[in-house]
Amino acid sequence: MKKIYLVSIILLLASCKHKQHFDATGTFEATETIISSEVGGRILSLDISEGDVVSPFETVGYIDSTLLYLKKLELMKNIKSVTSDRPDINKQIAATRAQLANQLVEQHRIQNLFNVNAATQRQLDDANSAVLVLESQLDAQLSSLNNRTASLDAQSSSLDIQIAQVEQQLDYCNIKSYVGGTVLDKYAETGEFATVGKPLFKIADLNKMYLRAYVTSAQLAGIKLGDKVRVMAQYGGDQQKNYDGTIYWIASENEFTPRNIQTVDERAELVYAIKVHVENDGYLKIGGYGEVFFER
Repeated sequence: MKKIYLVSIILLLASCKHKQHFDATGTFEATETIISSEVGGRILSLDISEGDVVSPFETVGYIDSTLLYLKKLELMKNIKSVTSDRPDINKQIAATRAQLANQLVEQHRIQNLFNVNAATQRQLDDANSAVLVLESQLDAQLSSLNNRTASLDAQSSSLDIQIAQVEQQLDYCNIKSYVGGTVLDKYAETGEFATVGKPLFKIADLNKMYLRAYVTSAQLAGIKLGDKVRVMAQYGGDQQKNYDGTIYWIASENEFTPRNIQTVDERAELVYAIKVHVENDGYLKIGGYGEVFFER
């Protein structure tokens, strides 16, 4: 009987010592990402379930892209129409250039005749005037054709940009997980209508878990980023497991102690949050309870 009583006291003391030994407590978390729809349309497929592991940029479903594809075809036809309207400048001004060339020959001929008094001043003035008129006509034609070409080029460029935008939206119709991890929640199903920004599923990389714990200002003075700590995960009852952890984030401002968190000094009302990185061996779960032990 005395032995049983003695063992009970030892276990009780050990239990009390353990409870007082931890420096901070908290819960395990992971960085959660909500993947939302980037376009509106009917969900044709969403081939994931809660618990599935997906890779970064893996396509997990599709949204109906029929209207976007038809819009792209329309824009491509518009580009062909604009291209066909682009003037051939050399052909358009060929006749005026030919007239100007002939008139320059005539001007040269009359100038020679005038030089030997075989032509009048009026004839020379008329020849010179005809050259100036044709040169003005050629300049006006070139200006008009160049302006039209520039306008059509601008239209074509605008259509190219619109096509690029539609192609980007077509790519958005492929539902992708931009990060790798485990699917935690699924918010939509095949056949439902998705709007832009509608949450489709939530994912988290459970291999990169961290324990969010809280320390007092007195404890804060004794820790820094990069410090190695020991983390004890509690699984209920007597089940527990130790992990190596590293402090990688410390809050810059204090806050009131969360009700579900304990610290060594429970009288302290203001605490600082810290995050301790822990490599998950598959047993750690989001929301699980853990204790932090600082190295001394």
